[in-house]
Amino acid sequence: MQPVKKVVIAGGGTAGWCAAAALSKLLGTLIDITLIESEEIGIVGVGEATIPTARTFHHFLGIDERAFLKATNATYKLGIAFENWARDGDRYIHSFGEIGKSNWMAPFHHVWMAARDKGFGGDLGDYCFELRAAEEGKFFTSDTARINYAYHFDAVLYGRFLRQFSEAHGARRIEGRIREVRQDAGTGFITALALESGEVIDGDLFIDCTGFKGLLIEETLKTGFEDWSHWLPTDRALAVQTAPSGRLDPYTRAIAHGEGWRWRIPLQNRVGNGLVYASGHLTDETARERLLSLVDGEPLTEPRLIRYRTGRRNKIWNKNCLTVGLSSGFIEPLESTSIHLFQIAVTRLIQMFPFGGITEAVSDHYNEIARREIEKVRDFVILHYKLTQRDDTAFWRERREMSVPDSLTERLEMFREHGHAWQAADDLFRVDSWVQVLLGQRLEPQSHHAIGQLMSEAQLRQALDGLKTNIARTVEAMPTHEAFLKSYLAA
Repeated sequence: MQPVKKVVIAGGGTAGWCAAAALSKLLGTLIDITLIESEEIGIVGVGEATIPTARTFHHFLGIDERAFLKATNATYKLGIAFENWARDGDRYIHSFGEIGKSNWMAPFHHVWMAARDKGFGGDLGDYCFELRAAEEGKFFTSDTARINYAYHFDAVLYGRFLRQFSEAHGARRIEGRIREVRQDAGTGFITALALESGEVIDGDLFIDCTGFKGLLIEETLKTGFEDWSHWLPTDRALAVQTAPSGRLDPYTRAIAHGEGWRWRIPLQNRVGNGLVYASGHLTDETARERLLSLVDGEPLTEPRLIRYRTGRRNKIWNKNCLTVGLSSGFIEPLESTSIHLFQIAVTRLIQMFPFGGITEAVSDHYNEIARREIEKVRDFVILHYKLTQRDDTAFWRERREMSVPDSLTERLEMFREHGHAWQAADDLFRVDSWVQVLLGQRLEPQSHHAIGQLMSEAQLRQALDGLKTNIARTVEAMPTHEAFLKSYLAA
């Protein structure tokens, strides 16, 4: 029960500096924070996409949105457009918005399905403000606007932005490479990190942000890894930056190809592109050729290869080491959850910070919460692959025919049979997210709640027409994404 006063973060990048920023801002008067990183190692310079929880994280830290947008060449994001997933040629948007008006009895999509049974109601997306704005390339926000959005930003610039923020709040940065991880002979706890320069940094709590390497959590503590590649077999990504081209879309594009998918993330000054694929089905050279043949705009960099394995560490918190970021595990970037997972990891650490000393009670409780959360995120990502109707390649046939976790099977059966979707207490994704993806992947419910039958056809038409008209008028009056961004940053 040694009090925790010194926190040492191994590794920088987005994960390390998110941890340093939150700890220094919120607990900086109570603990000492040291971050060790090497400029020689660097981080992968690709555009990053987030989900709306990034705004909550920034709010906790008091980060000014304009300063952040300017520093990171960021743009706004209202959702993700999925192309060619259920079938080649299909397209749908998973937006961040609320669909229609729900009540305690049943979510809105049950009302919409009742209208559809009667031959009207149109597209479900007509009842979602964020989805319609995304489709039209529009965006607007203010202190009073009720719009749910996230960001695209440059990961390298974001790390630099958070470094300046952290150091301004008392975090100390040390340039160096770690040569040795020292442990207590009796407990196995980490006691210090020895650098190649000869400097030794001791601490009470160590945060591993060393990426896939997992220098502390795996190479030192042998924590173990739960492999999910049988459900999520992609293990490579090629990233390339291109010059801006076309409309500045307020959404990410996730475009399926024969052996995986590719992303397109528009920033203010460039576009981030990447090809995600399974190396067992596609060679690196063929993947490179495919990526360069599909991108819009002139390439500004050479494609950079990133190797990864999907899964999670058996423990996120082991002894006096907490792993944050890629060292904790990885779910492929399909739903832009990586940054959320390490921002919530450090937020949870602050809530449960072991000021009085590290015990198994606190680490076990932390691990159980983290396990439940990441497994639900895993299920949501697997869903996109399982519900494909593509049979043009072996990759997609295997995805369609694979067994999935029981927790996901239950969700699929409930929606297929009754149209039911839900958000449990520890679920990241809301009902509207599940519904948009399930329907977008062509899973049609066999029945639905009868709430729509409580209204006459005339009442139902009037209610839906009113919602649709209000959203359409609001979107029509909005500025384009690019116009709003320019005016907002110039203010």
